[in-house]
Amino acid sequence: MANIEHPPHPHIPTRVTGLVILLCWLAIFAEGYDLGVLGAAMPALLEDPQWQLTPLKAGLLGSYTLLGMLIGGLTISTLSELWGRKPMFMLCLCLFSLTMGASAWAPTPEVFGALRFIGGLGLGGIIPIAAALTTEYSPAGRKSFNYGLMYSGYSIGILAAAVVAMWLLPVGGWRPVMGVGLIPLLFVPVMAWLLPESLEFLVAKGRHADAQSLARRLGIEVLPKIVVKTSRPGIWNVLAEIFSPRNAFATACFWVGLFMGLLMVYGLNTWLPQIMRKSGYDLGSSLTFLAVFSLSSAVGGVLIGRVADRIGIKVTLVASYVTGAVCIGALTLKGSLLTNYVLVALAGFGSISASLILTSYLANYLAAPVRSAGTGWALSFARIGALSGPLLGGYLADLSFSAQSNFYAFAAAGLLSAVAVFMIPARA
Repeated sequence: MANIEHPPHPHIPTRVTGLVILLCWLAIFAEGYDLGVLGAAMPALLEDPQWQLTPLKAGLLGSYTLLGMLIGGLTISTLSELWGRKPMFMLCLCLFSLTMGASAWAPTPEVFGALRFIGGLGLGGIIPIAAALTTEYSPAGRKSFNYGLMYSGYSIGILAAAVVAMWLLPVGGWRPVMGVGLIPLLFVPVMAWLLPESLEFLVAKGRHADAQSLARRLGIEVLPKIVVKTSRPGIWNVLAEIFSPRNAFATACFWVGLFMGLLMVYGLNTWLPQIMRKSGYDLGSSLTFLAVFSLSSAVGGVLIGRVADRIGIKVTLVASYVTGAVCIGALTLKGSLLTNYVLVALAGFGSISASLILTSYLANYLAAPVRSAGTGWALSFARIGALSGPLLGGYLADLSFSAQSNFYAFAAAGLLSAVAVFMIPARA
């Protein structure tokens, strides 16, 4: 069994923290656009006369991406602990940007789904690496806040997808909206130059000369002290730590919490515009709901992170998930347009924002040498929940259930996330 010590955190210069957060933010912004664009383009996809998609088939297109994310989160996050976090980060960004752009020229739904699956490999891998880098290069008292700030890029990316869709869908259809996903490739050379490798990774791998050189360049005087005593190399060290007896129950709680949280997030991301359109709103208003959902979650992640650093992350997360579930359920009451905008905003606060801070909680909970891989394994399991969200919405639509049934289902998932987080034990 692995015996891994949690070291005291070295002093990180503010400029280094800011640089890492900015570069990770840009990558997560691109990821948010990639994941949000399908929901924004869903009404146009369903009306495409050549493809003639049913709601269930359209939901499957979203699930191909999430299936790729499941596999990518398992494999790429683990490889990042073996080969380096920075090179795998760059690979992921290139992979999902290229396939995103290629999907704009997909001739059939099958090719579109295959490209979305391949891009999902990169999308699933980049999240745990960004989580590990942000956590590592943040001071102890600002980890949750900085993670929320970094991951606000995800919500802003979804917002950008909604705005681009409102601009391009009426004039060009869904294909130009997908093609915009190629733009992040322009940032790859800058990121390759500026993004530092993980000092934790270099020290854990015994590359002390490289770690010292990088630390001097970054202005870090003390390296992280990581002691790893294990008879199992590589991936077995990762698995032994994640599933060790002292971590097994916490692992289960994190995994269930993230599973239900992502079911709620991806179900709403994919189907919110269509649900609101089915409820009587026009296309512009329906896309505005997605924009409000995304923007509120961007602000909410920063606020929840700040509150979590001050009063405790666990109680903050439980309250956030409960708030989100209640507001999603309240959308069934058919209030005024303004009331529904407020409820959707709070739903974003209590779904996307809460889930991203839960990921930060997990990354900080894990020992340094398995931080990226452990987060990746948890998120990969949670992708099964994310896969279920679009499928659940499509299934309920195919059964001709009312729009309210979707809200009840997603609200129940939020409450189950709150219960799972409440049961996470304190770290020894």
